[in-house]
This record gives sequence, structure tokens and C-alpha cells, in this order.
Amino acid sequence: MTEKTTAAGAKDDGPLASDQGKTTIADQVVAKIAGIATREVEGVYQLGGAGSRAVGALRERIPGSRTNYGQGVSVEVGERQAAVDLDVIAEYGVAIADLAAGVRRNVVASVERMTGLQVTEVNLTVHDVHLPDESDDDAEGEPRVE
Repeated sequence: MTEKTTAAGAKDDGPLASDQGKTTIADQVVAKIAGIATREVEGVYQLGGAGSRAVGALRERIPGSRTNYGQGVSVEVGERQAAVDLDVIAEYGVAIADLAAGVRRNVVASVERMTGLQVTEVNLTVHDVHLPDESDDDAEGEPRVE
């Protein structure tokens, strides 16, 4: 990748570096931003593969624990660029190609706006489709016993 130069001929290292210092953004920060941006898209039921969802469900049952917004998200962060990989569960009936385009658009916009990093790619793996009658808890259904 070539470095840009300003009109005065000075080297431009991008928005995260200046004569006064350099800003480094941790991978987990980008993962959290990407996870939240993905969850904002209608048609995304949940993030993560089966294993990470099981661990996340256990973690959420612990009193005082917090939601892991980076679940199902892996990133590579460089000095000027970031790449994002997402594991997604889609809602049944949603066009997956449209869902993927919406997720990419929202993740790129959010990460670039908040971090100043250029997002080079957003890869999605759709692991499952959530059916409307599948429920994690039976609170809404009929009780099985009296």
C-alpha cells in the first residue's frame, strides 16, 4: 500500500496518526462495533456459531454478566485497515443476499465512521435460519405439565 503525501509533501499516515501522536485501535473495539452494527440490521436473529452461542447463553445466565457484543465476530486490524468476519443466524424468510448486503453496508459505515479505519472486507457465514416457532424459552408457549 502506498503512503499518501499532503500538498506540502509531508507524509500522511491517515486519520489515526499525526505529528502529535498515533492512535491504535484494539481488535476487540472493532469487533464490538461490528457486532452491534450487525445486530441493528433487520433479519439478523443472532451472531455466532453453535459453540459460541452456547457459551454466550451460559454467560448471560450469570448474575452481573454483560452481553458479549463481539460474539460471532472476528477481525483483523492494521494501522489503516480492518477486515471483519461474521457468523450469523438469519431470520426465516429473509433474503440472505439482501441481508448480507445490509450487514456489510452497516458494518462498513459504522466501523469507518467510528474508527477512521478503512474496512477492506466484511465476510458473512450464515450458520442457520431461525424459524418463528423455535424459541429459546417456553415462557410464551403452553406449559407441558400442570
